[in-house]
Amino acid sequence: MDNSTFFKFEKSQVAKVFITILHIVGLFGLYWQKSRPLFQLITPFHLLLVTGILLYFHKDFNKGFFGFLLFSFFVGMITEIIGVHTGLLFGDYSYSGVLGIKAFGVPLMIGLNWFLLVYLTGGIFQKMIKNDLIAAASGAGLMVLLDLCLEKVAVALDFWQWHQEIIPVSNFITWFLVAFIIQIVYRKLSFEKDNELNLIVFFNLLAFFAVLAMIL
Repeated sequence: MDNSTFFKFEKSQVAKVFITILHIVGLFGLYWQKSRPLFQLITPFHLLLVTGILLYFHKDFNKGFFGFLLFSFFVGMITEIIGVHTGLLFGDYSYSGVLGIKAFGVPLMIGLNWFLLVYLTGGIFQKMIKNDLIAAASGAGLMVLLDLCLEKVAVALDFWQWHQEIIPVSNFITWFLVAFIIQIVYRKLSFEKDNELNLIVFFNLLAFFAVLAMIL
């Protein structure tokens, strides 16, 4: 193992530990009532930091990658904007100001989140599943699984609010369909998709929201 490979390996291990610690601290910070307002305030910065660390280990910033980034961001944002203003896609809901700057009622962090989740789940199945349709469906399914954990937490922490008694099934169906479309584009565009942090970041997110869903 040459020095460059060793240092890259060492950096990735440090990053994995740091991301795990970051989510553990966030878990306790959002659970305790006294610290919750502060941790709600820094949630957008947490998302930006995790995305930044992930992209530090990305290997191929070419046209295909930036095409995917823009497509996932804008498709996610436009879908959410339509959803917020019509109630037709996901259900009747609205975003608070907790997640930061909004465009047409939707926080910009939501667009980034669509990019991040497809990047993570698509990367997990990139080499594991060769068939694009099956891989896209698997990635979209993982995203819906995360959303099942996320919804209760998001309402409890005032990220967004539902204006109906129960979360409609249409929310999860639309999540799957939009995610599936973006996953297909992710598969078709040509750029290096192997990122050694994909699995650990997604596992941290899933565990983070699953635990919060049980204790909040």
